[in-house]
Amino acid sequence: MAHQTEFEKLKKGQLVGTKQLRLNGMELRDFPSEIFDLAESLELLDLSGNQLSKIPNEILGLQKLKIAFFSFNQFEYFPEILSQLPHLEMIGFKSNQIKHVSEDALPDQLRWLILTQNQIAVLPKSIGTKHRLQKLMLAGNKLRTLPDELSECKNLELLRISANCFESLPDWIWQMPRLAWLAYSGNLFASSNEAQQAYKTFDWQDFAIEQKIGEGASGVISKATYLPTKELVAVKVFKGDITSDGLPESEMQACMKANTNPNLIKIKGTIARHPESKLGLVLELLPESYKNLGGPPNFDTCTRDVFDNHPKYAINDVLNIVLQTAEVCNHFHENGITHGDLYAHNILINNDKHIYLSDFGAATVYHTHRKKHEQIEIRAWGCLLDDLLENCLNTQSNNNQLYQRLVDLKNKCMNNIVNQRPDFEEVIRILKTFNQS
Repeated sequence: MAHQTEFEKLKKGQLVGTKQLRLNGMELRDFPSEIFDLAESLELLDLSGNQLSKIPNEILGLQKLKIAFFSFNQFEYFPEILSQLPHLEMIGFKSNQIKHVSEDALPDQLRWLILTQNQIAVLPKSIGTKHRLQKLMLAGNKLRTLPDELSECKNLELLRISANCFESLPDWIWQMPRLAWLAYSGNLFASSNEAQQAYKTFDWQDFAIEQKIGEGASGVISKATYLPTKELVAVKVFKGDITSDGLPESEMQACMKANTNPNLIKIKGTIARHPESKLGLVLELLPESYKNLGGPPNFDTCTRDVFDNHPKYAINDVLNIVLQTAEVCNHFHENGITHGDLYAHNILINNDKHIYLSDFGAATVYHTHRKKHEQIEIRAWGCLLDDLLENCLNTQSNNNQLYQRLVDLKNKCMNNIVNQRPDFEEVIRILKTFNQS
């Protein structure tokens, strides 16, 4: 196996100078001591999928370490020793049994913290001193509140607190100057018993699954034939676990509540009698001409999409794309839904520049505070516009006036003073005046 080969190379001292080391799914109970021989170079260490429960003091020798993943292990406490690593900025402990994070546990340079699916009931107040923090993923814990000190993390852009025990959200959340991606479904106050639109129920046995065409955090999408009619469809089967965004049930609820829209993939029905009792949806099968508008964030960009190997668009196409996106987001909020993950990598586009907004994994159904939800999501829309403007064609010579107008609108939507941002209806009205002129 490839991981064993990497392990063998490590044991033989053949990885000196390497910057990244991944030893996943090897049932390791102890740190291989040879890791510490990489102190002069190692920046990323991934020991996910093992049986580790503690970190030896020797890790302090890894002074260049920036990224450390210990997901799917056996930790019950967040290791305080990590706070002493001077450059450590991204930490992942998804799916452990962590119950406690001490006041001295978090490193000063922290930008991205993943604690999804643990047993944490309280966060340390000291998190408020981690002013570089941009991404905080806490879904699937036992949190009832967030420390008010977290409001001092003014760079926080993405917050995932779904599937916890919150009875309300702290008021300061609505004023966080850079928060753009918020998910909190599956909490006590966010549950909903609303009757959804009645969809047809399909028997799993009536499908012939042909090939996987996509996979996200929450589920697998396959091309399939519905045998009674020979119709080609897409079938999404939810994995059944808590993802970094939330619960599959919450995603299905939001997806069905969103109903129909020209920029949403049509739902044909739900699945019954899956052999593993998993939830599933039957969807319209899109033509292969639809591709992702962008790629997901990487370790460096943290919260912003990347566009390497993706086409650039003319400024008029950018206008068309963001207008469609604003219209479908307005449709969400008219139905009491915040998408929570408005990104180019969740937008599909074809050669005619028609878009579909997909992936409801972080969507939240809400009942009050529409304006406040929109003021957060409009910043995400502004980030999308900003990214497209950074990657569009002929910005200096071709329709420069439109380019500048879009820049001005983007700045309004990304205003750090939350109450001064427009809502989606206003953005749509402004974009249509651009179109007409």
